[in-house]
Amino acid sequence: MTSDLDLTVRPAIPADRPTVERLWLMFRHDLSGFGGQLPNPDGTFRSERLEAAFSGDVDWAPYLISRGGHPVGFAFVRGLSGPTRVLNSFFVVRGVRRAGIGMRAVEDVVARHPGQWTVAFQDDNIGAVRFWRRVGEALAPGAWTEERRSVPQRPDLAPDVWVSFGYPG
Repeated sequence: MTSDLDLTVRPAIPADRPTVERLWLMFRHDLSGFGGQLPNPDGTFRSERLEAAFSGDVDWAPYLISRGGHPVGFAFVRGLSGPTRVLNSFFVVRGVRRAGIGMRAVEDVVARHPGQWTVAFQDDNIGAVRFWRRVGEALAPGAWTEERRSVPQRPDLAPDVWVSFGYPG
């Protein structure tokens, strides 16, 4: 596991947007293997969540994750004004996966916004399945849930898997 000194999780500011946009392309590329979504004609992917995270809306909070000064991921939280926070998008680059960085980053982000949490992922994404179940157990031992929900207005897609937990538990 990485030391806390190596890892920085901080609110992303407008100046961070170009960095997060490049990380976003990697994130969407990874997800294209589970939903088959192809890039737009200009080589970008859909980005409404990125737009919302940087819109200044107080219901959203973007975070930049760095290790040793290198950007290695991001997290977008929405639902800050509601009863349940949603970890809307979460990404860690492959070069640092399985080193404890993702877990530490999630713990940091969730601790900033105590309350009820939920995060969605796809059953086909085996790495995400293992990771989010570990997160649920680490942050709310024995008190987290998992359910499948249809994707709104997308009957052609497999249901999303949602892990929900309260923090602090």
